[in-house]
Amino acid sequence: MSVSLPPTSRDVARIAGVSQTTVSYVLTGKGAISPATREHVLKVADSIGYRPNLAARSMRTRRSGRLAVIMGVAFDNQMRMLSGASHVANEAGYVMETHSVEGTVEDRTERVLELAAGGQYEGILTFVPVLGSALSDGRDAPPVLAATAFDEQMRSVGELADAGLIEVFVRALVAAGHRRFVHVAGPQGFSSARARHDTYLATVKRLGAESLGVLGGEWPPETGRQAVLALPDDAPPVAVIAANDDLAIGVLRGAAERGWSVPGDVVVTGWDNARFGAYTMPTLTTVDVDFRAAGRHAMRLLVAALRGEEPPPQGDSLQHIVWRESTGRAGPPAASGT
Repeated sequence: MSVSLPPTSRDVARIAGVSQTTVSYVLTGKGAISPATREHVLKVADSIGYRPNLAARSMRTRRSGRLAVIMGVAFDNQMRMLSGASHVANEAGYVMETHSVEGTVEDRTERVLELAAGGQYEGILTFVPVLGSALSDGRDAPPVLAATAFDEQMRSVGELADAGLIEVFVRALVAAGHRRFVHVAGPQGFSSARARHDTYLATVKRLGAESLGVLGGEWPPETGRQAVLALPDDAPPVAVIAANDDLAIGVLRGAAERGWSVPGDVVVTGWDNARFGAYTMPTLTTVDVDFRAAGRHAMRLLVAALRGEEPPPQGDSLQHIVWRESTGRAGPPAASGT
């Protein structure tokens, strides 16, 4: 009776058409291996069922060449962050693997601790909240970096939820001659929506402008449409600060139904830089949030921790205004740099 032996790294090298040294470099993260070669070798290894003894190798070399990223339920913004993180990991010679973990913060913490104890990863990056017990400095376990960008409900937090550019919008519109404002708000359970609501109120008050109120409270475009339909007939000229682009496109629709011109009777700003904003009539002034840059920076922090290097600076802001036709002659204040 013959016994089928498990495939070895020599088998991977032979089938992939590379040297065993190259296979070793791919599996340990050493050497200057191109992303294409790395991907080819890993695909071959997977196709023949090769499973290196990662725990044993980690004891010998303390390297596996693999990094784990913890995320929640996948949606567009998280995928953008993963794209940025993956780019940096590949450039640094690592293979990045993602783990989508649903459930409570305790569930995610337990999963992170399992991954850290498994010996398969040199470092772990989490974009979602975990308990402090999951974090490590890398001395006795792989470093676990919490670059928390989303809360328990996968809503943006931290710098990604910063609302400072609402003040820039209001200031620019006041400078262009606008005195009456309305805020179409998002759900206040979102930290980003709360921040935009609070920044709007504080800025309008500080500049001595008139607020006709805070309307809305949900994200769909219909909320923006209904907000405009609810305004008094004498509201124009009025500047509408919408909490996102979906609300802003609803504002455009509501204004059209009332016979109000944009940007003549109404000006409007959005947030998120949705693709449709460049094609509305008029085109939509909005805020672009660079989730890919956030992912790149988070992964650079993890790589720096692995290499014992100083953490890199954040660099440019993750947010910037895209000025378009919906705000008329209002534009970037000279001193704002936006």
